[in-house]
This record gives sequence, C-alpha cells and structure tokens, in this order.
Amino acid sequence: MVDVILLERVENLGPMGQIVKVKPGYARNFLLPQKKALRATKENMKYFESQRAQLEANNLRLRAEAEQVATKMAGLSVIMLRQAGETGQLYGSVSARDVSDAITADGFTVERRQVVLDHAIKTLGLHSVKVALHPEVSLLVTVNIAQSADEAAAQARGLTQAQIAAAADAEDEDTEEAAAETEEAEEEA
Repeated sequence: MVDVILLERVENLGPMGQIVKVKPGYARNFLLPQKKALRATKENMKYFESQRAQLEANNLRLRAEAEQVATKMAGLSVIMLRQAGETGQLYGSVSARDVSDAITADGFTVERRQVVLDHAIKTLGLHSVKVALHPEVSLLVTVNIAQSADEAAAQARGLTQAQIAAAADAEDEDTEEAAAETEEAEEEA
C-alpha cells in the first residue's frame, strides 16, 4: 500500500488534504497522472500545506461553476437513435463517449470521463446516467434510446417497449385494411 495526499475530493477515498492508503497501481496509473494526489513524502506534505489555501480557493471556484452548469442541465434528456432487434436489444451498445457526445450536441460541454457509466447500455428505453461535473457536483441525465424519433417521443410519454410495439402492430393492421379497401374500390370501379 502507498500513502498519498488527496489534492481534490475523490469518491470512495476521501476529501481534499486527507492522507489515504491506496494500492500502488491505483496511485501510479490513476491518482498521480490525473493530478488528484501526491505521494505522502515530507517534501510533498510541506508543499501541500503551503499551497492548501490556493488549492481550496480553486476548488471552491470550480465547484461554484459546476453548480451553475448543473442547475442549467437539471432535467436534461437526450435522445439517441440506434438500431435494435425485436426484443429491444441494441445491435451495438451505448458507451460513455456516446452519452457525452449527445450531451455536447445539446449545448453542454461534457467530457467522456465525466459520464459515470458502470456498464454499457445495451437495450432500448429510458436510462438514467450520472454525470459528475466536479468531484462534489453530479446530476442525473435521462438518455432516451430509441429506433426512431416517434418511438423516442412515445418513450418520453412513459410508454413501454411492449406498448409501443402493440401500437405499431395496430397501425400496420389499419394500413393493411385501408390498402385492401382501396383495392376493392378499384376493382369495383
């Protein structure tokens, strides 16, 4: 285990300034390169204490900006059109990059690493996705994955995939009946 000083709040580890023990690989591959922590040496502890006020002020400024963006993004819902099988299973999957691109297309700048997605989305429907704008500020964005714009609108109204499929089948039957009536009318004429 390696001791590190957190330079910002890290979820599941602790707040800024706390000294925590982490596995060497986590420190070497994530915390140190991302500048989220420093090794807990005497020199680094002195450096951190001398820079603490500046780091905290910077953190407060970034947090305030993130909170402003979060209020603007509150209730955001993005629509993503994808191909899927009859059971609602996507032919591909929706990743954090896809979600960040969709949010960016709606006018908000969100990086892929800010989208917290435990696993890729592989089904049609409405999915809540966590977006961490700052280590202390996050919100939920609704991702509406559908095969068409009409289906996305139906899902947004709260219809399930089964209800949408039933409505589409009824619509197909109505179309077939209208075509049959048209043919009969043409034959009679």
